[in-house]
Amino acid sequence: MDGYLGIIVIVVVVALLAAGGLFLLFRPGGKGVPPAPPKPPVEEKREEAARPPAREEGEGATTTVPPPAPPVVVPPPVKPEVEVPPPSAGRMVRLRARLARSQNALGKGLLELLSRDRLDDDAWDEIEDTLITADVGVSPSRAMVEELRTKVKVLGTRTHEEARGLLREQLLAQVGPDMDRTLHTAPHGERPAVVLVVGVNGTGKTTTTGKLARALIGDGKKVVLGAADTFRAAAADQLQTWGERVGAEVVRGPEGGDPASVAFDATDKGITDKADVVIVDTAGRLHTKTGLMDELGKVKRVIEKKATVDEVLLVLDATTGQNGMRQAQVFAEAVAVTGIALTKLDGTAKGGIVISVQRELGVPVKLVGLGEGADDLAPFDPEVFVDALLGD
Repeated sequence: MDGYLGIIVIVVVVALLAAGGLFLLFRPGGKGVPPAPPKPPVEEKREEAARPPAREEGEGATTTVPPPAPPVVVPPPVKPEVEVPPPSAGRMVRLRARLARSQNALGKGLLELLSRDRLDDDAWDEIEDTLITADVGVSPSRAMVEELRTKVKVLGTRTHEEARGLLREQLLAQVGPDMDRTLHTAPHGERPAVVLVVGVNGTGKTTTTGKLARALIGDGKKVVLGAADTFRAAAADQLQTWGERVGAEVVRGPEGGDPASVAFDATDKGITDKADVVIVDTAGRLHTKTGLMDELGKVKRVIEKKATVDEVLLVLDATTGQNGMRQAQVFAEAVAVTGIALTKLDGTAKGGIVISVQRELGVPVKLVGLGEGADDLAPFDPEVFVDALLGD
């Protein structure tokens, strides 16, 4: 009996111990069973790949994750295709009809006056006024009238053709057919010819520079452009566009930089690239305390450290008439102008500006702008010009 009671006591003690252990294990604040270690990243990815796509609301609808968008590729700027310009020879002949349409009012008016049966003093005064109105200038107009009066007295009766011949002879004499209008663009051995383009902004100076480069490239020459009008950012951008169109290198500097430095670098680039011609576009306004004359003189002197300045082209707007003469004289004093580029000649009936500007400055008109097209800059031909004035 005692043995049986002993066994019962042992069982009760064991049961109490077991119950106490369970209580300690699961009481609030207990540690509990330690968590399972995290799965490695590879296993997580495999589980996500194997997991079916989530269902949306509605029977059978599923949501798929779209693929990532491809990166946006910005195409490089497309350079304009390099053009092959036509040669400059014969351009003025081809543009004669355009010139005649805008200029022959002068010629027709003079021919009508000269073809009258009777030429009295009033008629000669009218002829002189017509010439002055066409910007021929007072002195050249008077000289022409005197010559015409003498010839008419000698010839007596005049037909229309005789009057035309007399007027053509006088106009041609005033335009100056014997003046040297050669544009000096031949290189000197390994050094390129340098053309300095000057003039007031608004006359078409930068456009004339670009058109001249185009004409020279059409003649088979290699050209470098210098954007030395650093005070006008639009001038450098405009010249850059002209250069890209015909494959001419353009040297430019920072906005507001030293124009002489740009001119020097352009000349140096021309020598390095074995170019035939360097054309330098200069500023047309007063920007520095030293003055425009000093600035242009400095540009020319700096260029001459590397090469010879063969041409100094003064760009004039034909529509300004006599008002542009003072501007022309200022530039002529600043640098030794060798030739004139007369722009917008197709847009004015005052073609006599060719005569007056040559007489005032003593330098020939070498180039004329006869339109807004890229190939409308032409070497000046006195005979073609006079014939266009008089019409057919």
